[in-house]
Amino acid sequence: MNGEIILVALIVIGLVGRSPIIAAAACFLLLVKLVHLERYLPSIERRGLEIGLLFLTLSVLVPFAAGRVQSKELVHALTSWPGLLAIAGGAVATYVNGKGLEMLRFDPQLIVGLVIGSIVGIVFFRGIPVGPLMAAGITALLYKIFTLLSDRIG
Repeated sequence: MNGEIILVALIVIGLVGRSPIIAAAACFLLLVKLVHLERYLPSIERRGLEIGLLFLTLSVLVPFAAGRVQSKELVHALTSWPGLLAIAGGAVATYVNGKGLEMLRFDPQLIVGLVIGSIVGIVFFRGIPVGPLMAAGITALLYKIFTLLSDRIG
C-alpha cells in the first residue's frame, strides 16, 4: 500500500506543479499496480529508459525526416562555432551520462534522490525531466568536485 500512496502523492505533485509527465507516469504505474500487473514492473524499469530515449530521439530527428533541414544547413551547423560547440556538448554529455550510469550501478539507492531532485526541478524551476542518466551524470560530476574539494580542505 505504501507504493500506491507515494504514486498518488506524485500524481498530486505533478498536477499542482503543472508537470503532466510526472502525473501521467505515476498514473500509469498506479494503474499497473491496481490491475495486478506488477510482474511487468521489472521490464518497465529495465526497458523504460531505452523506450523513453527512443521517443526523445525520434522527436529530435523529425525535422530531418520531414525535410525541414537541408544538407546546406546541416553543413553550416557542423562547421560554425555553435555547431562545433554542440558537437563538444554532445560528447561531454554522453561521457557524463556514462559516469552517471556507473554511479547508479554502484549505488542504485541514489535513484530516490534523483527522482526527488527532478520533481523539485520540475515544480519549482519549471525544468523538464530528460532522464535519470543525465541527473546521475551531473550527480557523479558534483560528487567528483565535492571529493576533490574535501580532499584539499581535509
